[in-house]
Amino acid sequence: MASSLCFLPFLLFVVSSLVSSSSSSSSSSSTATDVLHGGEEAEAVGHDLHREYLRDEAASRLNELGKVSDVNGYLERTFLSPASVRAANVIRQWMEDAGLRTWVDIMGNVHGRVDGINASAPALLMGSHLDTVVDAGKFDGALGIISAISALKVLKVTEKLEKLKHPVEVIAFSDEEGVRFQSTFLGSAAIAGILPAATLNISDKSGRTLQEVLNDNTVGATEDNFIKLKYQPESVWGYVEVHIEQGPVLESAGIPLGVVKGIAGQTRLKVTVSGSQGHAGTVPMSMRRDPMAAAAELIVLLESICKHPQEFLSYDDDCSSVESLFGSLVCTVGEISLWPSASNVIPGQVTFTIDLRAMDDVGREAVLYELSARMYNICDRRSVSCVIERKHDANAVNCDSELSLQLQSAALTAFRKMAGNVDVDVPKLMSGAGHDAMAMAHLTKMGMLFVRCRGGISHSPAEHVLDDDIWAAGLAVLAFLENHV
Repeated sequence: MASSLCFLPFLLFVVSSLVSSSSSSSSSSSTATDVLHGGEEAEAVGHDLHREYLRDEAASRLNELGKVSDVNGYLERTFLSPASVRAANVIRQWMEDAGLRTWVDIMGNVHGRVDGINASAPALLMGSHLDTVVDAGKFDGALGIISAISALKVLKVTEKLEKLKHPVEVIAFSDEEGVRFQSTFLGSAAIAGILPAATLNISDKSGRTLQEVLNDNTVGATEDNFIKLKYQPESVWGYVEVHIEQGPVLESAGIPLGVVKGIAGQTRLKVTVSGSQGHAGTVPMSMRRDPMAAAAELIVLLESICKHPQEFLSYDDDCSSVESLFGSLVCTVGEISLWPSASNVIPGQVTFTIDLRAMDDVGREAVLYELSARMYNICDRRSVSCVIERKHDANAVNCDSELSLQLQSAALTAFRKMAGNVDVDVPKLMSGAGHDAMAMAHLTKMGMLFVRCRGGISHSPAEHVLDDDIWAAGLAVLAFLENHV
């Protein structure tokens, strides 16, 4: 039986990525003129663009950090791995170079803080994550950390750092990707106070618990100290994160920066299918309880539901926005393993992961309910057992409207400093990818600035951001700090 639901109105995910104004039609063209290189050239702007720090040094540091890896040949830096610890030490040095007081907490988050003129005022938090996926690009996460540090270094050089009205704290979060423990936002969720103490008991693939890993790297990783990581809401003014877009909208619009309106909710599942292990040549096909064949059917089911959810979910006639909401639904099987994994053995067990995202939390839950019910039916029909575990949940979040307007103004300031008096709308985008800002939204108001990346490619060595776009991001952060903090 199909799940029944009625959704709140939402815009089509891709359409809502663009600015909804009549003057923005030219920016949505794939052949749009680049705002930094196709407009009127600026006159006499060199002295206030701080190219040395915001472009050249920032790009160099991104390249340097991109070489800090646990393996040779590609970038991999997971939670509290040796490379992660080395990266944290490098980032801490850069923070101190920018005039910040630094420390590392028991979760491995790296903090750099300046108090400004009033140390007791609520602080602006900025940053992103220092961990990576396997075979990663060098801009995901790192760009947000380095852009913030670079802008603060400019304020130090220009003797404005101590004149900030609010304290500013840059945080390089130790885990956002969730590669090691299959639980995302370990770093930022601890700061936001939404990471249960029971998380200390989760295990990585080697069987080591989070508690054991923390004890190897810190002193006093107790449950009490774990809970004390939480920041008090009254001590925080807001959170701002710069991040690569990880999509193609800004590149097609010819615009280097965009403001984020909200972030899709996401669920991660671990599915374990168990059958009967046997000889590949002697067990008749009609007598097999093959978990691999069952897993294949389950994965195809997942694809079908996420491509055509309207064929699986029922809804009230007055839910006119259902089809547009379905445009945001995406599902991925990113990991699969089997035992004993031999060419002449029918597997005894297959495990795979599911990553499911949508802009509407009610719709996401409906899809999960329907998917689970149908998966259990398939397993029953095939005489295999099926266990579905929810490893991670994050609700969709909206960015703060005031912060978003301030970031929009800062981005426009950056454009005009670099390219003269350009007339352009700063795009407003929805994010299908999760970010530390999702966790931080439970603590304080948050805003995000997206930076164009080539081809919209991310989580890949092909991930690339132009040096001038790194520059634009740094200028926007600097303008935001000078005008609003």
